[in-house]
Amino acid sequence: MPNLSLKIVYILSQLIEVYSWLIIVSAILSWVPNISGTQNSLVADISEVLHKITEPYLSLFRKFMPPLGGIDFSPVVALLVLQIIKDLIL
Repeated sequence: MPNLSLKIVYILSQLIEVYSWLIIVSAILSWVPNISGTQNSLVADISEVLHKITEPYLSLFRKFMPPLGGIDFSPVVALLVLQIIKDLIL
């Protein structure tokens, strides 16, 4: 049974890591102006998918933290929370 618990913790840790990278890539792509109007529809499609995956989680933080000076800090706080959760399960 302990072996199964270790596997579950490892899988959860890896899922948190992957989701953290999705948030980072989504945040970087959000800095690219007019990405949906560009000729590169693949980048726009990737950006849209990442937004759909990360937005439900990020919106939890946006409720309490509005953008400051036009800069959205919710991804930073969301990443910190994910890191805390990861540290707690390890």
